[in-house]
Amino acid sequence: MKIGLYFGTYNPIHVGHLIIANHMAEFADLDQIWMVVTPHNPLKKKATLLDDHHRLQMVYLATEDYPKIKPSDIEFKLPQPNYTVITLAHLQEKYPNHEFSLIMGEDNLKTFHKWRNYEVILENHDIYVYPRISDEPENIELKSHPKIHVIDAPIVEISSTFIRNSIKEGKNIQPLLPPKVWEYIDHNNFYKK
Repeated sequence: MKIGLYFGTYNPIHVGHLIIANHMAEFADLDQIWMVVTPHNPLKKKATLLDDHHRLQMVYLATEDYPKIKPSDIEFKLPQPNYTVITLAHLQEKYPNHEFSLIMGEDNLKTFHKWRNYEVILENHDIYVYPRISDEPENIELKSHPKIHVIDAPIVEISSTFIRNSIKEGKNIQPLLPPKVWEYIDHNNFYKK
């Protein structure tokens, strides 16, 4: 089975994430998309994150009507901070019959050469890239690599940061969130402070 791994802190998950995940599930040659909830991205301050179990629960709520999209807490059990190369090695060992690929935005591809052991990732895994608007210069060499697949997906410019800030300001951003995720955030009074 070909699994596309879509990593994120999902703080919170929003319709933009679902649009990308569903597009990859339906239009790329992947059988399933696993939305891997990252407990701690080395590039983000941990203090801004909701507890892991809340973010995982929101991904469950957002994806339960999408049979090809699954939430994953695989990184919760691994040493932190999480590095993709370690997670991939762990998954390959745990699921030897699956073929794992990465899903990333074009903005991440531009800095991919800075990732820990990126050459090992590229040697062993395909990477599916969705378009993003970014000022970073393009990495032409990487983009033309045979393991890199640029997918003509919709450009979605919604960010979790924008959603958190809008909730704090008392704005109605309900259309940007799956309904059950909005209810969960509202019920728990998340992001209001």
